[in-house]
Amino acid sequence: MTKFPRKIIHIDMDAFYASVEQRDDPSLKGRPLAVGHGARRGVVAAASYEARQFGVRSAMPSTTALRQCPQLVFVSPRFEVYKAVSRQIHEIFADYADLIEPLSLDEAYLDVTANRAGLATATDTAKEIRARILAATGLTASAGVSYNKFLAKLASDQRKPNGQFVVAPGKGEAFVQTLPIGRFYGVGAVTEAKMKRLGIHTGEDLHRQSLTFLQQHFGKSGPWYHAIARGEDHRPVNGERVRKSSGSETTFETDLTDPAAIEAEVLALADKVWGWCETAQAFGRTVTVKIKFADFQQATRSRSAPGPVSHREHLRRLGRDLIGSVLPSPKGVRLVGVTVSNFQAAPAERLPQPALIG
Repeated sequence: MTKFPRKIIHIDMDAFYASVEQRDDPSLKGRPLAVGHGARRGVVAAASYEARQFGVRSAMPSTTALRQCPQLVFVSPRFEVYKAVSRQIHEIFADYADLIEPLSLDEAYLDVTANRAGLATATDTAKEIRARILAATGLTASAGVSYNKFLAKLASDQRKPNGQFVVAPGKGEAFVQTLPIGRFYGVGAVTEAKMKRLGIHTGEDLHRQSLTFLQQHFGKSGPWYHAIARGEDHRPVNGERVRKSSGSETTFETDLTDPAAIEAEVLALADKVWGWCETAQAFGRTVTVKIKFADFQQATRSRSAPGPVSHREHLRRLGRDLIGSVLPSPKGVRLVGVTVSNFQAAPAERLPQPALIG
């Protein structure tokens, strides 16, 4: 812990991929838009706010998205453009903080305790960063300002889009108690459902539980839930964090049985993981797909390439092959995940893209 409260800003771009597309094609502004492929086996990589009003979300199969929003417009992703915009944004961050922890192409933590910019408050710093992002890219960002990472991330979602929110020192515990448990970073869909079965619906409900109770029901995660219910998070912003893997997973509202829908989810997760790999310039040799079935049995399938997986399509192909090895499944699938591991130093020049089969 630091002697004085840290000043942490969490910056999160608003509907990043979709907003870039609407910026570059004015005819798309104000229309429900999905970045992805609208073909039968396509998947939504990102959705505009107009599309989200119809329930369209990232990682949703395109056929489902079109049923919910027949007027939905699909545009193919342009990852090189998103990466270039991300570089612009991170160059702005560097003017305000030495400690910057990127989470993806479109969000990061900044520790501005040292006040490099000489502004009066962290709130003013966040406002200036957002204004500079808008001027440089034509895109809006939301910000959360607080004294730890957990609260700053919660706060950045409080006034989306194009807003910011501050949780001042001493106010975190009260703020957390007002929130539904599903808003908590680190509480996924399965954990949320379990908490609700235990009568935990809000931060206030979580606060009432003892550490012993939380450890009994949530194991090693119990101390984390006990701490965040009190607005506590002592993790520093770590700009030099060395990660051994990068992964993402999703739990479905209803178990999936359609092989095409399951594959589409895996491809969406592969795209999300690839975004982190590109930002961090960290490329691993090993790709793993995790599957949890309706009966909670779990399986993993892994494959290691001779060298780093340094192209998005290579990662997608490996993900497709790995999930294909367990499909069709005789039982429903409730969760899938994709992880890249066994990182190696980023190659000086990107390896040639492997030939795609099929």
